[in-house]
Amino acid sequence: MTDRLIGSERVLVEGELRPAVVRTEGDRIAQVWWGTSDPDAVTAHDDGMLGAPPPRPTAVWHLRDRVVLPGGVDTHVHVNEPGRTHWEGFTSAARAAAYGGITTIVDMPLNSIPPTTTVEALRVKQAAARAAAERLPEDAEWESGRLPVDVAFWGGAVPGNADHLEPLWDAGVLGFKAFLADSGVPEFPPLDPDELVVVMDRLVRFDGLLAVHAEDPAVLAAAPRPPSRAYADFLLSRPEAAETAAVRTLLDAVRETGARTHVLHVSSAKVLDLLAEAKAEGLPVTAETCHHYLVLAAEDIPDGDAAYTCCPPIRDRGNRDALWDGLREGILDCVVSDHSPSSVAEKRLGGPVGETDLQAAWGGISGLQTGFVALADAARRRGVSLADVSRWTSANTAALVGLDRGDRPKGVIAEGAAADLVVYDPDAVTTVDAAQLAHRNPVSAYDGLTITGAVTDTLRADGRLIARPGSAAAQHAGRPA
Repeated sequence: MTDRLIGSERVLVEGELRPAVVRTEGDRIAQVWWGTSDPDAVTAHDDGMLGAPPPRPTAVWHLRDRVVLPGGVDTHVHVNEPGRTHWEGFTSAARAAAYGGITTIVDMPLNSIPPTTTVEALRVKQAAARAAAERLPEDAEWESGRLPVDVAFWGGAVPGNADHLEPLWDAGVLGFKAFLADSGVPEFPPLDPDELVVVMDRLVRFDGLLAVHAEDPAVLAAAPRPPSRAYADFLLSRPEAAETAAVRTLLDAVRETGARTHVLHVSSAKVLDLLAEAKAEGLPVTAETCHHYLVLAAEDIPDGDAAYTCCPPIRDRGNRDALWDGLREGILDCVVSDHSPSSVAEKRLGGPVGETDLQAAWGGISGLQTGFVALADAARRRGVSLADVSRWTSANTAALVGLDRGDRPKGVIAEGAAADLVVYDPDAVTTVDAAQLAHRNPVSAYDGLTITGAVTDTLRADGRLIARPGSAAAQHAGRPA
């Protein structure tokens, strides 16, 4: 077990970046001192204003202007193992998360086979995660028997599995995912409006959380969907009206049942008024958007490149601006990756980049490693603070699924919290190369994007360090504690 003393001029404590020194002991934060960024000052002082000095740690970091943030909690990740492990698996997803400053992922119940719709299927998924961890070689970076990030699970709500919901909750899932339209895979069918109410009634009995992909199937069926490589045609096939109609249906069901409900991956700013009204009404509703909706824009997406296709889709710049407003106003609660990779063949259907039929290609963005840094860079250019970005991607996501409570809460830097920490260099400049990313298939909507700001170190809650080139750990290697 490694104890670390980490000092920086910018540590996120109680919502503000301030000079502080953080002491970690194994899997938890033992102490936080404000008002100094010098670890040596903490260890040298006598009893007094700062309190009693701790024992000498095994590692001391002087980070100066590098930023220390709580580890990210990404509550929307499709790992796909088992069943579609050639799309993404626990090993590759966990590595991508750790490199991207994410210390906890919550795995969605699809697109694995079987989907996580029964306790038996959950056990299969958990066994796959354990087996993936045991396959990791033990070296300076990876510890055999443990994935480099913590993994939790969503259950699934599909037609006919209402009796399985409470057993899944008791078995440890953090909530339930449902679709109102076709999920894209046959083993995870959508709920119709009556089935949605049945599921919500069950969840109310044990205060379960429902997370919903809200697109209306009738609106989608009426939209034009010709085979096409044009992104403009793909956008027309997933109109904003599909989201607004589905959210209206969803909110009516919340009014009827009182079930805690989370709206997934809001892409259309036209949903914001509906969500604001629901929150003002006191409905138990939260909502998320995604990194790619806040960073990318339809006007900049090339035709024929399915790396950018997702459902719901990336919309225009004006819509993007309005989503940022929705976050700042608290209408949207959090930002996640919706990391949903597939094989290169599923994305390109055997054709070259630029020639793919976007209607037929798999719809999903691979953003687990790059999403946070791309979002932080976009926020900086808009005058949005890094503290806000961390709140949307860590504190609020942890709170959504209950990881902000109990022993070693996540999403904050505070005494007793999990020692999930990220070191962020706000001045580093990198250009994303999809071939160098850790997720399984080298396809990324961020490929070629130049980003200011980089995660250099990720410290997970068992004290294990994942460091990148230029890391704080490398700079302090060999220095006596």
